[in-house]
Amino acid sequence: MNDKFFDLKKEKQDRIINAALSVFADYGYRFASTDDIVREAHISKGLLFHYFESKLGLYTFLYDYSVRYFFMELDGAVNPKEMNLFTLYRQLELAKLQVLKIHPYLLAFLDKADYENVSEARLAIEERQNEYHATLEKIALQPNMHQFLPGVEGEKVQTILRLTLRDLMLHHLREHSFNAEMLYEESMNYISLLQHLGSEAM
Repeated sequence: MNDKFFDLKKEKQDRIINAALSVFADYGYRFASTDDIVREAHISKGLLFHYFESKLGLYTFLYDYSVRYFFMELDGAVNPKEMNLFTLYRQLELAKLQVLKIHPYLLAFLDKADYENVSEARLAIEERQNEYHATLEKIALQPNMHQFLPGVEGEKVQTILRLTLRDLMLHHLREHSFNAEMLYEESMNYISLLQHLGSEAM
């Protein structure tokens, strides 16, 4: 990657990054088209390759950038000592809100990368991907699972919560009028509903 990319105006950087995130999130590495990316970013293909050299170079940059960006927001929003599952997920959703306001497809891109089957793409991001999942796993192990009513399995509640919020985000992204704040509000409603159904009053 050419470091001069970061000399571009922030608006243009974000436009290129968001176009690439959107296309890779929709199609994966194999079927993502650089023609679609440059069309959506309103730049020439020559300029794209000037900064990233190749499709693989762009993909690798995007994954590294996405993990770094998400980690930055996690550090600002998530308390590493928080043990209440629902409070923790409210903090996670706040971190996601800050990400999605700037890069709507960033988290969908990271999710899509987990199912990537092109070996050169998988190998290029493997180290950073392992770091990403280790961080998510560490957060997932924080909650105290003894907070629930008798007969309620905390691990299953957490799985329901995680998958519900993931699918909710993907559903919102498929709409043409994506709004990060509206997604955040709806996510809070689901968290409160599950808290009411499955846990003791806190």
